[in-house]
Amino acid sequence: MSPTPHPPHHEPDAPRDLVGIGIGPFNLSLAALAHPLAELDTVFYEQRPAFDWHPGLLIEGATIQVPFLADLVTLADPASPWTFLNYLKARERLFPFYFAERFHIQRAEYDAYCRWVSENLPGLHFGHQVDAVRWNPERDLFEVDFTQLDADGEAEALGRTHTRNIVLGIGSEPYVPNPLRPLVDAPTVPVIHAADYLDHRDTFLTADHVTVIGSGQSGAEIFLDLLRNRPAGREKLHWLGRTEAFAPMEYSKLGLEHFTPDYTRYFHALTEGVRDHLVTTQWQLHKGIDAATIAAIHDELYRRTQHGGWPDAVLTPGVRVRTAGRIATTKVELHLEHIQQNSRSRLTTDAVVLATGYRERPLDRILAGLDPYLRRDSRDRPRVDDHFRLVLDPSVTGAAHVQNAERHTHGIGTPDLGLAAWRSATILNSLTGKEPYPLPTRTAFTTFGLDPHPPRVPQARKATPALTPLTDGR
Repeated sequence: MSPTPHPPHHEPDAPRDLVGIGIGPFNLSLAALAHPLAELDTVFYEQRPAFDWHPGLLIEGATIQVPFLADLVTLADPASPWTFLNYLKARERLFPFYFAERFHIQRAEYDAYCRWVSENLPGLHFGHQVDAVRWNPERDLFEVDFTQLDADGEAEALGRTHTRNIVLGIGSEPYVPNPLRPLVDAPTVPVIHAADYLDHRDTFLTADHVTVIGSGQSGAEIFLDLLRNRPAGREKLHWLGRTEAFAPMEYSKLGLEHFTPDYTRYFHALTEGVRDHLVTTQWQLHKGIDAATIAAIHDELYRRTQHGGWPDAVLTPGVRVRTAGRIATTKVELHLEHIQQNSRSRLTTDAVVLATGYRERPLDRILAGLDPYLRRDSRDRPRVDDHFRLVLDPSVTGAAHVQNAERHTHGIGTPDLGLAAWRSATILNSLTGKEPYPLPTRTAFTTFGLDPHPPRVPQARKATPALTPLTDGR
């Protein structure tokens, strides 16, 4: 059966202890781990009408790239009622999962699990668009202005919440390279970001010639899906990527230790210039392709040679798109440059999928009211401390935490689901000034740096005045 928690009592005019902005996997993790902490009065706002996680990429058979133990809570609290295993129990699916022997679950199943949590966890408010965040020095509180939206996404009511602390989990947004941006708005030529692939899949299956741009996991999955569902000998597919090869993701056991708290702490302690250089060199740790997907693509291509001939599919790495334009109203012309050959060519195609990744959503708009208090680095990015707090002027007594917005300070593990529960626990330990979630002192066999016994991160100072326990608990 599903957990049946009781929401805390909250006086209408009383400030919250924590307001979460955005309800993706990371803030959902935080909400789930905050749920049993009776001393915290929390609320989370999300603009969308319900939880959904990359709906355009829930391709049948596609799996997440972390084990199922990297759910919302297990790596911080395996006894939580919000684990993936408890979700299976609630759905009477534990035995089928046990016999399936799956360490990596399908994306659609992860999305369903998160929706189950979001539908049962109290304190989540969908259809609430946060418009502004300010610091009120007279009250020593953050002010969070929001718009309540109706079922059609139209403004229904305005509201304001006061809170001692905030956490931003607004996620990432699809990235479209500059040369291709004019094509996305072309009404008669299907040029879409991979984020919207499933909404347009039928169009791409019937298009005469399709080009997929992007050599990461999303590009590989979309290319494979198109390949499997287009006629043999008449595939008419191009797959282009900037990287030097359609390379496998680094998935060795020691390589994966770059996604541990140990490495995150090591990375955070490096100088800004070293951190920036490292992020650009570590692409294969998080932007490569799952080896099983590469194998499936090769298997499908090989299968199509069994009766002689080669499939009409071109796979070319090391290529960048210089410019792009429309031909008449039904085709696109891509101007390509091969980086190693220093040669150029043109490609005419009928449809384009941009598997060009995501970028962190800028915080500037939502944090405009906090700008005078923000401390920034040499590239004008917000500074983030080792407890995932924005570094603010000392006059701000509350804490503003961020989730999935700190790659420049915490490294490539920032968007990784496997670190979600640990980061959420770190934030909650910091907020309470206690240690409701004891965290391991060591998580990797690799010693990053010369110190073989790095010191444990000290317990965070309490960022807020003493929190008053709620009368009914949670």
